Amino acid sequence: MKFLKPKIPSGVYSTYNEVRLIRGGMDYFSELRQLIDKAQQVLHLQVYIFDEDETGKSVAEHLKKAAKRGVQVFVIVDGYASRALSQTFVDDLTKVGIHFQWYNRILSFKSFYFGRRLHHKVVVADATYALVGGINISNRYNDMPHQPAWLDWALYCKGEVCEELHQLCNFRWTGIEKLTFKQVPSLPDLLSGPAIDECLVRMRRNDWVRRKMQVTRSYLEMFAKAEKEIIIMSSYFLPGLSFRKAIRKAAKRGVKLKVIVTGESDVQFSKAAERYWYDWLLRCNTEIYEYQPGNLHAKLSTYDEEWVTIGSYNVNDLSAYASIELNMDVKNKVFATEIRNRLLEIIEKDCIRVSVDELQQKQKWYVMLYQFLSYEVLRLTLFVFTFYFRQRGKG
Repeated sequence: MKFLKPKIPSGVYSTYNEVRLIRGGMDYFSELRQLIDKAQQVLHLQVYIFDEDETGKSVAEHLKKAAKRGVQVFVIVDGYASRALSQTFVDDLTKVGIHFQWYNRILSFKSFYFGRRLHHKVVVADATYALVGGINISNRYNDMPHQPAWLDWALYCKGEVCEELHQLCNFRWTGIEKLTFKQVPSLPDLLSGPAIDECLVRMRRNDWVRRKMQVTRSYLEMFAKAEKEIIIMSSYFLPGLSFRKAIRKAAKRGVKLKVIVTGESDVQFSKAAERYWYDWLLRCNTEIYEYQPGNLHAKLSTYDEEWVTIGSYNVNDLSAYASIELNMDVKNKVFATEIRNRLLEIIEKDCIRVSVDELQQKQKWYVMLYQFLSYEVLRLTLFVFTFYFRQRGKG
């Protein structure tokens, strides 16, 4: 199959793609190492957390091997979340030719941003293969001895949409260094094997400062278009006002909404704030399921066996306004049905449903006060960390 190298406008579905859902843990890091190893010209890795532990060191070794064989390797990590990386670790990367940068937006007097975070997780090889999801590079997200990985997902992509991801990663570097990127192999050459099926995939960005609210719009479109069922798996599920309006409207149309959240959380007051909204969600006929085996860090949603979105975006205002996020939307019945079945299996095997009776029994005044205060603290945090004098122009 031959087709011209695409120039796909952001937000538009591309056609010729292959996708696979990759579960976090051993499966993901095996796929990540293979993707790094197959890179020939240019490799981008951009991630929120990169820890200097067994998992991080293993990934770093594969990055260094890629650089030594002549691949241009570009790495950006969030300056706050990855601050524990030692200078020695970074120097070991750069001395073999890896381009490395911290994404630091703690405070910038030129435009006065405070707290803007690079929260997306994306790896792209030769503008042809990619992994996009919510998985950081850390032991917490890997299967370690006596420590299973947090539940999370990534989307493996091969095909047209990867060029747009490549362009996005290039864009992140253009404001940091003046670089000349190697010409990546043409898609007809790299995809000259078995024909790629038609699978509609689009890249979706959220970056409020740059006036990008595509992931937010994808979710609102999902609530508006769904006719039968919506399933949302989300860590830190705190729907803002526009989402709550959309949920209420969908419920009035008779759409069944299932929400899978974590039973235990690495951020306790965030979980308390999340539970503050349980009563409202139940009154909107939402089925709430708490995942039991461990921490749930996933961000994955689907509706009507038609459509799926997966990435780094949490259903809360922090992702909507304060972080740089990246999701992939997939419009494909076969894939959406597969995702629905996997989510229903997790609900059946690994979750406990929150009932109205149970909630009422636990709603002691001091518990409700703690949940309310936790929610208000998060609201205040959002205000502080998104205090921008102005938005930038489109980009």
